[in-house]
Amino acid sequence: MRRKSLLIFSFLFQFTFLCYGQNKSENQTANTQLSEHFWDRTEFKAGLVGTVFWSNGLSIGAEYLWKQNEKTKTRRGTLRTNTHQFLFNGNLGFVTNFSSKTDTGAYTNFGLTWRRTNKKGKQFHIELNPLGYYRTFLPETYEVIGNEVDKVFLPGRGYYAPSLSVGIGKQRKGKVRSGSYFNINYTMRTPYNSGALPTFSLQYGFRFNFKNKKQ
Repeated sequence: MRRKSLLIFSFLFQFTFLCYGQNKSENQTANTQLSEHFWDRTEFKAGLVGTVFWSNGLSIGAEYLWKQNEKTKTRRGTLRTNTHQFLFNGNLGFVTNFSSKTDTGAYTNFGLTWRRTNKKGKQFHIELNPLGYYRTFLPETYEVIGNEVDKVFLPGRGYYAPSLSVGIGKQRKGKVRSGSYFNINYTMRTPYNSGALPTFSLQYGFRFNFKNKKQ
């Protein structure tokens, strides 16, 4: 019985090693030679952002392609090629509660995006923004200094606000409107009172590649 178990284990080990070696040889990664011109590697984006019910607004941004490679693999006899990209990104947004005119704020953040695109143009991406700032704006506010009451100029408060986004999208090759995206965003504002304020929001928009207009 022990000898039989040893033979089965040996067979499974060799089978696993053989399959792994075969898959490894079939998988290939090739780095893409990118243009040296800044505008050839830059796209712009614009969209809607908010929590749907009480805080909504607009967001704009830009992406700069840093690295790109193509991974080719064979699955079930079919050759598949996925494009992997690393991009630097920056965003600027403004949100408010249009019904009550409260919860008004502006934000900016900067970070790195990883994006995978399959042969059909479907995309999946993760965006990490460790550099973020959120500024709230309060309604008309006054302060008392001695015997005088003065109006406060741009009342509000600023927060450190890193964020993480996970989303999907669709690529449109050779078009000025070069793609679309839908993200779920997680942002943490700190210091908020004695701790931090986590918030979730949705984002939908389009990317633009204006150099495609000349092609």
